Amino acid sequence: MKSSNKNPIVNWLIKSKILGIIFFIVIGIFVVLKIGQAITDNPTLFLQQAVNGLQLGFVYALIALGYTMVYGIVRLINFAHGDVFMVGAFTSYYAIARFNVHMWFINLFPNSPKALGQIIGMISVVIISMLICALLAFIIERVAYKPLRNAPKISALITAIGISFFLEYFGSLNFVFTSNYITAVRPINVVTWFVGQNGFGKLEYGTAPPPNSILFSNIFIINVFASIFLMLALQYVVKRTKTGKAMRAVAYDTSTSRLMGINADGIISATFAIGSALAGAAGVLYTIAFPQVVFFMGVTPGLKAFVAAVLGGIGSIPGAFIGSLIMGQAEVLSAAYISTPMRDAIAFSILILVLLIRPKGIMGELSSEKV
Repeated sequence: MKSSNKNPIVNWLIKSKILGIIFFIVIGIFVVLKIGQAITDNPTLFLQQAVNGLQLGFVYALIALGYTMVYGIVRLINFAHGDVFMVGAFTSYYAIARFNVHMWFINLFPNSPKALGQIIGMISVVIISMLICALLAFIIERVAYKPLRNAPKISALITAIGISFFLEYFGSLNFVFTSNYITAVRPINVVTWFVGQNGFGKLEYGTAPPPNSILFSNIFIINVFASIFLMLALQYVVKRTKTGKAMRAVAYDTSTSRLMGINADGIISATFAIGSALAGAAGVLYTIAFPQVVFFMGVTPGLKAFVAAVLGGIGSIPGAFIGSLIMGQAEVLSAAYISTPMRDAIAFSILILVLLIRPKGIMGELSSEKV
């Protein structure tokens, strides 16, 4: 015989979200107290971790923008997006290690300033990775997603997961990317600076930093400025160009946009290509910051960027950017002050908490998400 609880308060607690919310609030309080104690004990270390979190968050932002663009247009979570990021990372590796693309300007103009040659070479590598990833996304969309445009959403979602596995394990073949970890070559020389009680200065190679100093490198600066530039460029395309207006029209009402003369299929393909181009740029920046590539390297960053997009409000470009910065801080601070394995658990707990308390995210809309 099935038993039932007669207490209406207990029944209400079980049926409502309140138990889950209380559980995550308790965890959140514990995390805040733990980090607060660490800040009090060593504020310099906290600021250093915050800088590291910013660097990671800006990389996540470029991946999250691709998720939010595709969802804003076709309401599809493209789980193959993280593996497109992986292809961008490998493209940068081969462009630098095998073809010396980063040296073309210096080789062509040997008397030019070395810093200028490195910047132009690195920009060239980023552009190549963006083009390769855009082409890959265009092919994936045309071959795998377009035939399922009018199919149930679950069909497209399963296809996205299948494409993700295909890219990973096809890339693991020896004649493609191999299944081994590969140490990447940075296209620039790393320069580190310190700021603290002893002022600001360049840290010489092989020397210890002054006590209570915060370190940051030219890689951090490149990640920050490249991510901000690409986000502003994307925002300009979406808000100010004819293609961007067509994207917003297709996102609002695909059927009506077709009647107004918009090539909806072409716009959807362009959206996939633009979003994946940003993932390609993120792959280059990630590889410069963490110089190691492997065939499954896109899985975890891709999922965390998806969480960041949901946190910021999937379908919102500024929301994806804000959510990514929060995710970067959450991951780095969790690893530094709680436990390295717990950083992933806390990152994905944020997703559950957002879905319980504010499903639309920080800047999202429940009724109609805009690109």
